[in-house]
Amino acid sequence: MTVMQAPAYRRGEYHGFEAAGSDFLYLVSAGAIFEIDEDVRAVLDRLDGSALTHAALLKGLIEDGRTAEDAEEIIVELRRARLIHLGHGDALAPAPEAPPADFPLQALVLNVTNQCNLACTYCYEFGADKIATPAGKPKYMALDTAKASVDLLIAEAVGRQAVHITFFGGETLMNFRLLRDVVDYANAATAAAGKAITYSLTTNATLLTPEIVTFLSDNRIGVTVSMDGPPDMQDRHRVFKNGKGSYAVIEPRLRTLIAHHRTRAITARVTLTEGNSDVIRIFRHLKDDLGFHEVGFAPVTTGETRAYSIDADGMDGVLAQFNQLAEEWLEYALRGEVHGFTNVSETISELIAGVNKSHPCGAGLGLMGVSPSGDLSPCHRFTDADTHVMGHVSSGIDREKQGAFLGKGHVGAKYECQSCWARPLCAGGCHHEAFVRYGDTGHANLHYCDWIRQWTDTCLRIYGVLAVRNPAFLERFAERKGLS
Repeated sequence: MTVMQAPAYRRGEYHGFEAAGSDFLYLVSAGAIFEIDEDVRAVLDRLDGSALTHAALLKGLIEDGRTAEDAEEIIVELRRARLIHLGHGDALAPAPEAPPADFPLQALVLNVTNQCNLACTYCYEFGADKIATPAGKPKYMALDTAKASVDLLIAEAVGRQAVHITFFGGETLMNFRLLRDVVDYANAATAAAGKAITYSLTTNATLLTPEIVTFLSDNRIGVTVSMDGPPDMQDRHRVFKNGKGSYAVIEPRLRTLIAHHRTRAITARVTLTEGNSDVIRIFRHLKDDLGFHEVGFAPVTTGETRAYSIDADGMDGVLAQFNQLAEEWLEYALRGEVHGFTNVSETISELIAGVNKSHPCGAGLGLMGVSPSGDLSPCHRFTDADTHVMGHVSSGIDREKQGAFLGKGHVGAKYECQSCWARPLCAGGCHHEAFVRYGDTGHANLHYCDWIRQWTDTCLRIYGVLAVRNPAFLERFAERKGLS
């Protein structure tokens, strides 16, 4: 005769951390943060390395001095929060479900040109790691293609109250006339459809004029400037085609932009490379000397053998500087002030929102890129590469190709991610980075795993300190980011 064993409780999958003298845990199954009180600690300690039946766990809590009613309530609450679960084996938190096939589109990145007046040595669009662009593709997007893109966005944004367009290149402002016409068309089209619309663009700032700045400000177009720091750093890789550095050209234009674009924050986006990774110096110059509102950093996207790729020791140095700026960010937040280090702000936003990603980003899902020819791709980094085409603005999204891309990119399809507690925020990392490094958009970015875990732990501790010492800042931060 088979004897049935009673199901046993086990601890949920989580990452524990300490902040401001309190114990917290980050629950992987929910992407949620909990402060651990005495009752929670009592249950987790009893389940440390073991499993207990309901009766045994209840008995232990009562022996600690709790009433049977209180002990039962604690167990029920922890089960509801998924801090403990009934099951067999050391089951990890299940991967989040994939969004439905008809998940509504929310944003398009319009590559209004694939041309650029700079020749940045590390550029993924023009460098040695470029995903091959077939011959015969147009260099500039035509207005009819742009209008069809807007129409597609509206048609595919079923249920969305607002949509977004990012203008991108090449150098975006080389096709400013189109950008201006698209804004006029999209404003009218979305209004007719009963939707709101917002805009942003990325630029190298070399072509900014007072007239363009006025247009951007009047139309509340967010601006991200690709810039690598003070003159010696900027001019190392971000050069014109004759080899001349770009800093002297863009510096006065940036000051005009920051002084006169009053409707949206102006952000700098820094690409870190070997020999160009002095994060603190770059931040001080861009934030304090030039006056950018926010400054964010990302390592260059490259194969590991490129001369400008950052090795493991270099990344450790970057992380140490990130942590220094993170401490500053926290000091500002404790005073109720905004610091401007984007990398912390973005992670704190995700922690507040409780994200639990099925995919690393919205690429191919709520966001798509549009090439100058009108081809759709998962995002702007795949535009004009025939191997990654996902439809056309005139014919719509190719659902079969979209499904194949998203199936490969789902966090549940990445074996190495299944035992990583940081996967709700990372989900394996950038699809394009994975393709460049491993030749597979669905491959986990294993070269960043330890780095991501350490950085996420830093941001969790910042969140915990604020939750204890200045929770009002988190509330205001959430309001500013539209998270509450």
